Amino acid sequence: MPTLTHTTSAGAAPASSEAADFEFDYEELPETSPLTMHLIAGAAAGIMEHSVMYPFDIVKTRMQVVGSPSAVVYSGVTHALRTISTTEGVRSLWRGVMSVVLGAGPAHAVYFATYEQTKKMFTAAAGGNASALAAGAAGGVATIVSDALMNPFDVIKQRMQLAGTGYRNIFDCASKVLRSEGLRAFYVSYPTTLVMNMPFQSIQFGCYDLFRRSLNPSGVYSPVTHVLAGGMAGAVAAALTTPIDCCKTLLQTRGTSTNMEVRAASSMASAARIIYSQQGLAGFTRGMKPRVIANFPATAISWTTYEYFKWMIARRDTKGNI
Repeated sequence: MPTLTHTTSAGAAPASSEAADFEFDYEELPETSPLTMHLIAGAAAGIMEHSVMYPFDIVKTRMQVVGSPSAVVYSGVTHALRTISTTEGVRSLWRGVMSVVLGAGPAHAVYFATYEQTKKMFTAAAGGNASALAAGAAGGVATIVSDALMNPFDVIKQRMQLAGTGYRNIFDCASKVLRSEGLRAFYVSYPTTLVMNMPFQSIQFGCYDLFRRSLNPSGVYSPVTHVLAGGMAGAVAAALTTPIDCCKTLLQTRGTSTNMEVRAASSMASAARIIYSQQGLAGFTRGMKPRVIANFPATAISWTTYEYFKWMIARRDTKGNI
């Protein structure tokens, strides 16, 4: 696997040949790096990813909601952002973001830690040859674990994103949903979330690995490569999984609907039937544009942040072991 070489400052006489130069492969953190290093890198990446592009996520949710008094027809992403900010205030574009901050940190920490460990296992099983397939499979496994932790926070986030729901804050939202709909409301969309996120993450991780290796065959640390590879991977995955995301949004916001059929939806299949009966095939592409717009920079930020932390940790650990 390609290595990144670090040398002492130019012109300085090295104290020893060992200190003069050393090589390390930042793509795989050193064996001496504790699991907490993956957790820290993953948590930072997750919070950055979800927080920066949050307004576009609100637009996506508003476009996908079915049968809710909050439903508004927007002509496009720009129109939606302008309408929401002028009628509800600019701060409304960030309603529910604290749910993402509280949930995304732990969920992404677990996600990336699981990804790194399972990728090593799959790579070892394949004879030590890293591949996009191993990366994609590892992404799928990591999704199952992290989504179990993130799903309740995602439900709260989407409820908060709707207009006129009357929730004072995320804690008020959580308590009201729990009292009126029970604990099941926080996990009714979990199977659908997995059906969406497993292909999403597998596509994203597989494409990222493919794009990264294509753009940067040498494998040296390159922020530009991580931005481009991460952004393109996220955009592709977001576009392909939008139909399932529409079903997930319906299930997570069903409690705000005045449509009894929507309120009774309990599975991806029932959500898909409702969307098709009320909006036709076009209903499965609603919110695709803001979803792609949000995911390109979001995944670019996530991967760049994560790769930076890995590079810094590997660099520090390798220096310390000289």
